[in-house]
Amino acid sequence: MKLTRHLRLYGRVQGVWYRESMRREAEALGVAGWVRNRRDGSVDAMVQGPEDAVQALIAWAKIGPPGARVERCEVSEGRGDFTGFERLPSE
Repeated sequence: MKLTRHLRLYGRVQGVWYRESMRREAEALGVAGWVRNRRDGSVDAMVQGPEDAVQALIAWAKIGPPGARVERCEVSEGRGDFTGFERLPSE
């Protein structure tokens, strides 16, 4: 069964290689979806896959790559059907 979650991450999450690091982590875990920067300085992501893999990616997202400082991670239900994991243009 696939689990889909929407993440919004706040703190120092732009300009620290967050999106590419998340893409690599998602691919390693077998999670599909996307990640993008938002104009307000946050990062938005939609993640989908087996529950244990999605939970592992959410745990990673709360820490992020070296250089990031995640202050808050909001997790909500997500929608869609995804294959692969991509970096989308900023919104």
